[in-house]
Amino acid sequence: MPFSAVKAPAATESGVNRVRVLRSITEVVGNTPLVRIRRIGSELKGVQLFAKLEYFNPGGSVKDRPALQMIRDALSDGRLTADKTIIDSTSGNTGVAYSWIGAALNLRVALVMPANVTAARKLITSAYGAELIYSDPMEGSDGAIRRVRELVAGNPERYFYPDQYSNESNPRAHYLTTGEEIWAQTGGQVTHFVCGIGTGGTVMGTGRKLKEHSKAVKLIAVEPLEPLHGLEGLKHMPTSLVPAIYREEELDEKLSISTDDGWNMTDRLRQEEGLLVGHSSGAAMVGALSIAQRLGDEGRGGVIVTLLPDRAERYFQPPRAHR
Repeated sequence: MPFSAVKAPAATESGVNRVRVLRSITEVVGNTPLVRIRRIGSELKGVQLFAKLEYFNPGGSVKDRPALQMIRDALSDGRLTADKTIIDSTSGNTGVAYSWIGAALNLRVALVMPANVTAARKLITSAYGAELIYSDPMEGSDGAIRRVRELVAGNPERYFYPDQYSNESNPRAHYLTTGEEIWAQTGGQVTHFVCGIGTGGTVMGTGRKLKEHSKAVKLIAVEPLEPLHGLEGLKHMPTSLVPAIYREEELDEKLSISTDDGWNMTDRLRQEEGLLVGHSSGAAMVGALSIAQRLGDEGRGGVIVTLLPDRAERYFQPPRAHR
């Protein structure tokens, strides 16, 4: 089935889009750009590769979307009040999102994270005023989940626990925004959505909206190949606590990506496309390219969209001070 080239929307008559004046920084969340991947996979005829750049969110990652939705929904139904502290487990990006949103809305935030998360994430979250609580680094994100559950069970009146792994507001955020944006940005021509699995919220919510528009859209999830891996933010589902919001039966396919392949693709995205992104983005692009190559081998066209969750700066370690 042939596909016409996806075109960018036209600018206004003056040549620029009008700039909105916002009441709150929270209004910046979403409406992130979709960019054509032009060099990687350029040899594949009839296949278009696109990446949704989620680091354009104010907190620098895709996690701004579910964090804001979970907080808004909890404020609306009374589960979150001004006298409670938002607490959740996080490997970094969701913590940054909670931190800046809490500061913007004048809400207290406490974060439980593995002690070995990058210094950049610790500095960013604490800069917004969040309280940091460290869990055993050897237990990874699952250890942080267990620790936050202990704290909430011990003092339930003090905390509001969004629980990003079980909260249906997480995929709902992507159902309401990410999926709708991708459909509009591709002019309804998207054929495949390829996305990494962390909490599962992004792939589930976005996929549901896209399939609501067209059942022909294929939903492909990406996970690390190895239980012990270097693709921060992604879960190896067979050996992890499976998030309650994750429904593997809704997927059309799941791809396993090695750490080396994900890291190598991160280098390619930087050097060939000018996209300085994290390693989970590299893994997602490996998956997207794999689908593109398959379509090319079969002589079929397609519009493949993947999602790049964040920028690489969040993973940088500051140099040690000279003594």
